[in-house]
Amino acid sequence: MKGNNAGKHGGTREREARETDTESSGKLPAHSVLNPQSSALFTQSSANPQSSSLSPQSSANPQSSSLSPQSSANPQSSSLSPQSLANPQSSSLSPQPSALIVICGATATGKSGLALALAQRLGSVILSADSRQVYREFDIGTAKPTDAERKLVPHYLIDICDPTETLTVADYQQQTQALIAALGKETPPLLVGGTGLYIRSIVQGLKIPRVAPQEELRSQLQSLGQIQLYAFLQQVDPVAAQKIHPNDPVRTLRALEVFYVTGRPISEQQGENPPDYPILQIGLDCPDSSYLTHRIEQRTEQMLAAGWEAEVKTLCEKYGCNLPLLDTLGYREMKQYLAGEISLSDAKELTVLHTRQFAKRQRTWFRAYPQIEWFEANQPDLLERVWQRVLEFIAASCQDVPPQARC
Repeated sequence: MKGNNAGKHGGTREREARETDTESSGKLPAHSVLNPQSSALFTQSSANPQSSSLSPQSSANPQSSSLSPQSSANPQSSSLSPQSLANPQSSSLSPQPSALIVICGATATGKSGLALALAQRLGSVILSADSRQVYREFDIGTAKPTDAERKLVPHYLIDICDPTETLTVADYQQQTQALIAALGKETPPLLVGGTGLYIRSIVQGLKIPRVAPQEELRSQLQSLGQIQLYAFLQQVDPVAAQKIHPNDPVRTLRALEVFYVTGRPISEQQGENPPDYPILQIGLDCPDSSYLTHRIEQRTEQMLAAGWEAEVKTLCEKYGCNLPLLDTLGYREMKQYLAGEISLSDAKELTVLHTRQFAKRQRTWFRAYPQIEWFEANQPDLLERVWQRVLEFIAASCQDVPPQARC
């Protein structure tokens, strides 16, 4: 049965628009220039396109660590080997997961609490879809589930790579698909989070070019300026250029990066291959902006009480203030306070403001997908409403409602 699947962003979306993948990074000679008519790279001193070939390197690939729940109270789930989970074709895995339940929406709408309650009733697991919770040590500012919550329900795809590593969307997609195949044989797992591109990569089966970020190539391209880069893109990939705004440097750079590394336009390498299992997408919404603002203010105060300031200070001392993750929501503002640039009160106010702005962008993103079934986050009977919809979905999609899901 086909799932009900749908068909990014600047740096402000918290690393969400890393439309990249696996394990190559390029070394370029100094003073090289690019020939937009060819995927080859040329130096000024040579017309031989072979003289500056890209040398592949491995990017961070923390696959095995994502395949066991953090502080899981379910020994059967955590006993699954990384080898079997990383290979969905293994004979020990079901060829077809039963179904998938997605809980999505803007930040601070209560997704985690709802998912925890649903997972307990179902006897299921939670797969995180948060692009910052994958990083170790970034705990308080990303609102990771507590140790107590992780003991109640096994959580996956949290704390799976170091802050100095890069987890690409394709890395995330590969690991999540393997987990769904391994853990969703009887009871649907819950995919929970607000990173839209992560969720879209799973429910729509996005085809993502397997090209890791090429830092030196990007630096050389950026030095040419957006006008020149977009002109290059129009020459090498006119299809992509029609879909990318001339003033969108992020997507322009990515399209050129893929072309120069692979020799093929990014438009030829993209597409969708939706999964065959049924998918229920639940969205939480806060049409009352004052209610959401109140929740964001509460979360900010809770972060401060939990040691947010000390966490940021420790991370700055350990990794340096230029670590990209420290320029994301909540960490940037506290870093400014620690540097003496703003007061603590200002840091809190800016965090609330920027979180509200981020939530608005998330809401816009998710609202574009009609497959999502929306529930108001401030409904007093939210859990029971969603629970009834989940039971209907399971009854319609699966052979039997699991014993844990029977009221």
